[in-house]
Amino acid sequence: MAENDNPILLPYPRSLIRSAGQHVLWPGQRVILEGAGVQELMPAGRRLQAQLGKLADLAWEISATPLGPAEEIGAVLRLTAGTADQEHGQEQGYRLIISPEQILIEAPDPTGVFYGVCTLVQLVTQYGRTLPAMQIADRPDFAARGVMLDISRDKVPQMDTLYNLVDMLAGWKINQVQLYTEHTFAYRRHRDVWVEASPMTGDEILSLDAFCRERYIELVPNQNTFGHMARWLNLPRYRSLAETHGEFSVPWGGKMQGPFSLCPLDPGSLQLTRSLFDELLPHFSSKQLNVGCDETFDLGQGRSKEECERRGTERVYLDYLLQIHNEVAERGYTMQFWGDIIVQRPELVPALPRDSIALEWGYEADHPFEEHGEQFARSGIAFYVCPGTSSWCSIAGRTDNAIGNLRNAAESGLKNGAIGYLNTDWGDMGHWQVLPVSFLGFAVGAAYSWALDANRTMDVPTVVSLHAFRDPTGAMGRVAYDLGNVYKSAGVLMPNSSLLFWTLQRDFDQEMATRMGGTVDYASPLAAIDKAMAPIATARMQRPDAALILAEFENTARMLRHACRRGQLIYGDGETEPAPTKQALDDDLRDIIYEYERIWLARNRPGGLRESVGRLQSARLDYRPEAGGTQPPVH
Repeated sequence: MAENDNPILLPYPRSLIRSAGQHVLWPGQRVILEGAGVQELMPAGRRLQAQLGKLADLAWEISATPLGPAEEIGAVLRLTAGTADQEHGQEQGYRLIISPEQILIEAPDPTGVFYGVCTLVQLVTQYGRTLPAMQIADRPDFAARGVMLDISRDKVPQMDTLYNLVDMLAGWKINQVQLYTEHTFAYRRHRDVWVEASPMTGDEILSLDAFCRERYIELVPNQNTFGHMARWLNLPRYRSLAETHGEFSVPWGGKMQGPFSLCPLDPGSLQLTRSLFDELLPHFSSKQLNVGCDETFDLGQGRSKEECERRGTERVYLDYLLQIHNEVAERGYTMQFWGDIIVQRPELVPALPRDSIALEWGYEADHPFEEHGEQFARSGIAFYVCPGTSSWCSIAGRTDNAIGNLRNAAESGLKNGAIGYLNTDWGDMGHWQVLPVSFLGFAVGAAYSWALDANRTMDVPTVVSLHAFRDPTGAMGRVAYDLGNVYKSAGVLMPNSSLLFWTLQRDFDQEMATRMGGTVDYASPLAAIDKAMAPIATARMQRPDAALILAEFENTARMLRHACRRGQLIYGDGETEPAPTKQALDDDLRDIIYEYERIWLARNRPGGLRESVGRLQSARLDYRPEAGGTQPPVH
């Protein structure tokens, strides 16, 4: 390492000062735990011990006493009562000193020591047994730094997938995880809603919660309780609780078919919510609960229409939210809820309970986080900023939008005193994106939420390559970054989605063909895909799932290429070459689907696969010689 070179860290620390010399890690050394309550340092000690074995082939013992030769002391993990160093003295903060003589990590709490270990492990990842001398003083911008993973549309991850993801996020100092749930918890009293969904069981949640606690991550229960309840309300048992079973208008224009939301005036709606809380919550050690309550589009367009006209739709919404809050508070929990409905009526924000947490979400780079955050801050309501990875409805992600959205959230959240930062990863419209497509967004969110100013200029492809894909060549991070920017190359930008996604999602006979005809360049994205994928052959990922990641990105690129060729067939793009034949497209998509299913089952449970694949199979219908041909088989 050259004198002026900086290490590649995720997140980069608030302060890093290089020193002269190096420190060599030797076999036979020990990790020493010091300070009152050293047992609390065992998670940090175990993580360092395990990673030294994996990364440097070192088998170090853990000890609570420094007795013995000084050269046996490899690293000291120390709990302190605080120091004059302001950076080190704050909660979750730590100091890491690497000198030629010793390695010291000290912090006033076990979490800080754990985070110091995470930084040290990243240094060992890069430099092996010979570490450059340095001093790091670090602490987070946001006390809560979370990731929310959608497990309801349509992927429910296998447990190994969740364990590996949580462990990676912990290494990036993420300290909260949520699993967005509509119907994918195995409620004993509601089997009919999840029977085909391969849900999370109580046993699995208990195990995951313990796994998270060992990594200083709070697993926060997440169960929608108002909108997004169609999977419940379509069943005979719950049908009567719906706001409407008819069509209703949505804010972006057009109609949706109900049911969608619970009717807030029906006593049975709150009874159902109580039932869910009573069964779900005992499986979590967290005392927070995300009750959802977002996007209640149909409210006031069905059974509650008269009441909403009399009192106002947002007031009816708020009154029902207050009832849910009472249920949450009576159980000793803090209520989190999505804030998208209540911000439409700023004068109602002060009526929110002071012990609740509003979740201000938005997924475009220019989302008004600052304006909405000011509303909550002015009213004394605690809130999180909740950006996203921009992976959903995109196939390969939207890199530039994701980075802008994640940065905007951090800047606005810091300005207005947000107490948390929750990075969201959704699965709308079939959850077509593979999990590694979201790694870039997870990594950038982790960096910005920990120390925004220190990470503003991060080299995203290089950092993501090393710390997400474990590829020291930088190739895999570059592939993820550039493939995620293909969405811009057709010259048409769409909110919360990409044109290529919709080209593959929509049927030939839908209005989009007329609306977009003659305006779309599908040749440029084809060239961009090939250019983005070119470095993948040089990637050298040091992950057990490296072969799977390669297959995931290859099939992702193939889906994007198919969307381009499909677009050429639908719209034409002025190319001299003839458009692909329907038979060729049908054969191509058939093979894509075979691989899509294999890849899905490598990380996820079978529940939801048929529904997700069904959206791809619908595209094949357009390639049949006869209009409206029979549905191709789902394999």
